[in-house]
Amino acid sequence: MASLSAHEFNQDVSYAKRKASEGPVVITDRGEPAFVLLSIDDYRKISGSNEGWVSRLQMEEDIDLEDVRMDFEPRVPEL
Repeated sequence: MASLSAHEFNQDVSYAKRKASEGPVVITDRGEPAFVLLSIDDYRKISGSNEGWVSRLQMEEDIDLEDVRMDFEPRVPEL
């Protein structure tokens, strides 16, 4: 598994993308693992989904919302 510092990642994103096509890339921050860069294929394998994230956010059916009016009296602070 490849590893890059955050600084190295920022300096050469193309290199990180090429390495991610070969396998996960650990990105470290101050020497500690902080992030993992994956190809979309690897991500889909791990997440068990071939759906795109947009389709996962879409609702299958509409929700009917009713208007609810709330009546309240504003409080005026006593002086």
